[in-house]
Amino acid sequence: MKSSTITRWKGNLAFSSQIGDHEVLTDASTAHGGDNRGPSPKMLMMASLAGCTGVDVVAILKKMRVEIDDFSMAIESELTEEVPAVYKSMHIVYHFTGSNLDPEKLKRAVELSQDKYCGVSAMYGKIMAITWEIRMKNDGEGK
Repeated sequence: MKSSTITRWKGNLAFSSQIGDHEVLTDASTAHGGDNRGPSPKMLMMASLAGCTGVDVVAILKKMRVEIDDFSMAIESELTEEVPAVYKSMHIVYHFTGSNLDPEKLKRAVELSQDKYCGVSAMYGKIMAITWEIRMKNDGEGK
């Protein structure tokens, strides 16, 4: 399977990428000479990781018939000091909210995503450490 994107310069340090039916604008921060009109390409790497594993986790939980009220992920990353600065690690914090959440099922869904299904995690894992943890908030337990 092949995929492609078309990217065009939009002035200064901004670029627009056409990805399928979607347009993504990237730019450098003002501190780096850009106009901050979009996220940096490097920062989008974290969004790619979250989007990939998030899709997996939600799909797996649906198959397990686990109902969640809210789900978010925070990704913390660490860059090397030298130029070019590259990510040396990313840590994913999965936040789940729901009634009577089963910690073992949540853990299993995340493990399946990280160990089997998420292609972004698999690629990134070859070049940096990927770690994760789960935080959950059970609303209305016993209702």
